[in-house]
Amino acid sequence: MKTKSFLGVGALCLFLVIVPGIAQEQMSAEALAGLWGVEQNLGPQVRGELILDARGPEWRAHIAGYDVSVERKGEDVSFTLPGGAGELRAHFTPDAKSIIGHWIQPANAVYNNRYASPVVLSNIQEHVWRGEVVPLEERVSFYLSIQRSSDGSLAAFIRNPEFNFFRRRTYQVGLKGSEFALSQNGNELRGRYDPQADTITLPLLDSAPPLVLTRRTEHDAIGFYPRVVPREQNYVYLPPVQASDGWPTASLAEVGLKQAPLSQLVGQILKANLEENSLPIQSLLIARHGKLALEEYFYGFSRERPHDTRSAGKTWATVLVGVARQHGASLSPETAVYPLFSQYKPFAHWDERKAKLTLLDLMTMTSGFACDDSNDNSPGQEDRMQSQTEQPDWYKYTLDLPMANDPGGDKGVYCSADINLVGAVVRQATGKWLPDLFQQDFAQPLQINEYHLNLMPTGEAYMGGGLYMRPRDLLKLGQLYANGGAWNGKQVIDKGWVQQSTRRWSNLSDPLGMDHQYGFAWHIYHFNLGGKVYRMYFAGGNGGQLVMVFPELDMVVSYNGGAYGEAQKFFRWQAVLVPQYIIPSALAGTEEPR
Repeated sequence: MKTKSFLGVGALCLFLVIVPGIAQEQMSAEALAGLWGVEQNLGPQVRGELILDARGPEWRAHIAGYDVSVERKGEDVSFTLPGGAGELRAHFTPDAKSIIGHWIQPANAVYNNRYASPVVLSNIQEHVWRGEVVPLEERVSFYLSIQRSSDGSLAAFIRNPEFNFFRRRTYQVGLKGSEFALSQNGNELRGRYDPQADTITLPLLDSAPPLVLTRRTEHDAIGFYPRVVPREQNYVYLPPVQASDGWPTASLAEVGLKQAPLSQLVGQILKANLEENSLPIQSLLIARHGKLALEEYFYGFSRERPHDTRSAGKTWATVLVGVARQHGASLSPETAVYPLFSQYKPFAHWDERKAKLTLLDLMTMTSGFACDDSNDNSPGQEDRMQSQTEQPDWYKYTLDLPMANDPGGDKGVYCSADINLVGAVVRQATGKWLPDLFQQDFAQPLQINEYHLNLMPTGEAYMGGGLYMRPRDLLKLGQLYANGGAWNGKQVIDKGWVQQSTRRWSNLSDPLGMDHQYGFAWHIYHFNLGGKVYRMYFAGGNGGQLVMVFPELDMVVSYNGGAYGEAQKFFRWQAVLVPQYIIPSALAGTEEPR
């Protein structure tokens, strides 16, 4: 799912060209020169302590000032706040000492879909349980840089680190007194400059009040600069801090990684040109031999801040297949898809080729559906599926798609609906709500306590991408597979499933012309350095969300980035930066690339 906000003017990247007119207008324009910014946390308001109290004649829930009745059916516990302000969907653990489940927050001005976040309530006295609700924060920030151009006018650009809104568009600004208008191709965005308060007000979010931008410097624009430190300051490496998340830590030297190539990479991130930033990398983590050895954050992101994984989240669909198999589900790549969904009959656009569709075809994006995310006119294209309102059940929408090709073969067509339907197969085979399966059989064994699963209109988890997760927990996905499906001695997924998942089954097109192979929602590249071939398989998502595994080097690397919608940037991070900096850091002196 593509997380979006509703932007004024529907803009991407914005370059403002301020055209001064009369003298008074020129003076006002001059006053606008500099850096402006706004950081907003718009909610949600419902968060914090949750108490379930069963001491009276009916169960009650207390959270954020709400006091509502609770419904219990067997081991299931649930309630919904008035106005849809949030809901709990949970159940008792087998020992009845705890209640575990998910808090579901509503769609809002920043996210256009609901998210499910894990919650655990512990018994604090007889018939009373307490837990902490930690929803996904509705954070958004904008930075407006206005500088003088060579022709004497003032030029500006806007940066939005969370979603990369306002990219690649040029606007002209008409300035009159305190009012100015940003216009392009008939679209217009009006704002105001208040000289007394020295603020700029812009309606940057359609579904929220206009935002007030204040003056900023390199010391307080945490999302504009890679780090709020002098840009001339050299990078100093420090080993990661030990935490209680299951990661053992070590220095680069202790795991046999050379610091120089990695310091050069971090240095490039820190000193990137801010106007045409080719490296808006927001986190960089490296583990080798099972130990976390490098952990760096940029542009206001941090260890505890969950990051959008975008389509890297697709890989969890096939991970959940492996998890379900580990717990006895009757699933294999040869499992026929349509017999699992008899409740959806009759199927539109029935074609006998649909009877041949298998789980393997979905996992390798060779379903044959008329579904191509790179083609806006394709019936199954992700945005078309998500924006239509006639069929809120996206499983049914996908099963009803016409066929464009025979299922199978080795030519994949990138289709988010394929991978989302993998989640449907898992649900049908296990009978479990996908967030529950994710929590109990994946997150808990991997010591992952915070994540945020985006939901479809039906309330089921969308497995086509969009999961939010802390970078250290995201890196665990790669380490799990590097370990053959084990984490800290516990076998979470069968080793055979890992091997099947990460071999080539199909090929995808690649913007940089790489030999782009595809496994079970894992991408595969090969790099030839110094006469040796190094294989990398990775989960990848829009903007530069990458979890990369290097089997020959026993190394796992992750990026999170903010280059959303700019494939030419973030594809370079995996195709060029990896052989230039990442692999060389792990090579012995005799293996240096020529």
